[in-house]
Amino acid sequence: MSIDSVSPAASSVLPETIYQALRAGILAQRDAPGSTITESAVALRFAVARPTAKIAIERLVREGLLRREAHRAARVPELDRSDIIDLFDNRAVIEGAALASLARSGTIPAEALTAHRALLSHSEDDTTFADEDIAFHRSLVQGQSSPRLAMLHAQLMGEIELCIGQVESHRLLGAREIAEQHQGILDAVLAGDSELAASRTHNHITGARDKLLARYDADHAAADHKL
Repeated sequence: MSIDSVSPAASSVLPETIYQALRAGILAQRDAPGSTITESAVALRFAVARPTAKIAIERLVREGLLRREAHRAARVPELDRSDIIDLFDNRAVIEGAALASLARSGTIPAEALTAHRALLSHSEDDTTFADEDIAFHRSLVQGQSSPRLAMLHAQLMGEIELCIGQVESHRLLGAREIAEQHQGILDAVLAGDSELAASRTHNHITGARDKLLARYDADHAAADHKL
């Protein structure tokens, strides 16, 4: 696990602060896939007791940003090619249905608009916009009328966040390009065109999938060549 700095005294550090810092490190690839994140290392970094560190780690495990087997330290998940395809394809189905539903009502959740405006404020060279991208998609699905669809999406969100972090940290898509695609989705929703909203959402997600797969294939081909 990367340990950037030791935080303030234990009495001033809450599990939420630790969670947010660890989550940011995972999304930015400072803690790369396969990295081990132990309670003792987190406790040392933030100068807190191990039970406090454990609370933050367990939250990340519940959300899918970490995985932990019995009697083993938590690790950042390593997604293989089939994982990426399965995740993005299921995500495209769920989010496409959500956006079609929003288009039928012609409404956009306020949280999605806030996230979209925040994303527009980033420069093209910036790679620190994963939170805004994630918030945009999460709020759109949460804003549609089906609680079961939102629940299905929430179950995928940890791994979705991992993939979004990889796409953006590897500069596979820039903030402006993503924002333009988001704008196209919003335009379709406001126009009340459910088919177009679903189609643009599907294309947005599968386009990111294809770029991430190309990067995955290139990385593994390079590793095989070294062998």
